[in-house]
Amino acid sequence: MHKLMEFKTWLFRFLKYAWLRPRAWSDDTINGRNVVVVGSAPVSAKPFDFDESYLVISVNASQIVAKGWGVEKPDITLMMFHQIEGKYKNAQEVRRVLNGESTGSLYLLLWRHDLLRLKAGLTRINYGYDRLSIVDRFSRVALVRATTGKLNFEISPESKYSNGVIAVMLALQSGAKRVVIAGINPASTGHIYNAENLHRKHSGPDLEALKQMQQAGLPVYTADAAVADATGLPLWKPEIAGS
Repeated sequence: MHKLMEFKTWLFRFLKYAWLRPRAWSDDTINGRNVVVVGSAPVSAKPFDFDESYLVISVNASQIVAKGWGVEKPDITLMMFHQIEGKYKNAQEVRRVLNGESTGSLYLLLWRHDLLRLKAGLTRINYGYDRLSIVDRFSRVALVRATTGKLNFEISPESKYSNGVIAVMLALQSGAKRVVIAGINPASTGHIYNAENLHRKHSGPDLEALKQMQQAGLPVYTADAAVADATGLPLWKPEIAGS
């Protein structure tokens, strides 16, 4: 029965995707920039050459990491819909950390309600933004297809890519000169902003995607040595930068 329900969901999303023919999600402000995508893994390293020339993309509450580097406001933030109204502990912690913070472009992923409700929720958690956009599932699917060649309809949590890896795909699709990831580790558990030590459901797809990027020779690097060992991504260091 469970497999049948999954197939019906897949078929519905496939037909809707074929009907919509969505364009891959992109952001023109990224084109030609050096990008650092900051995740919330418990251990992360700042790129050795980090300065104001980098465009900073954060995910959910990971801007707390960049704030430790002196970044008061990320250029772009990707946030999942349930962070706004979710009742579980991780969402509550995200809202606590983001209280009083702000970002440049805020992309709210898979929000199912109207814009007024979203704006009210952001006001309630005291989170500011310069620009606000809602990204639906099919724009994400088109982005994944454009960068990996795969159709992933996000049928189960274990089949989805994390929003950190989605942010890497967004940077590549938008023409980033290079992308350095920090605090995105498929093998890790937990988040730097809470002590819940939650399991990462996206480890398999994330690891596969990062290895595929490395094998394709895409300009994706990691600032974290453990991630370089696990994925094969080049460790961003002076010898690489100067080559």
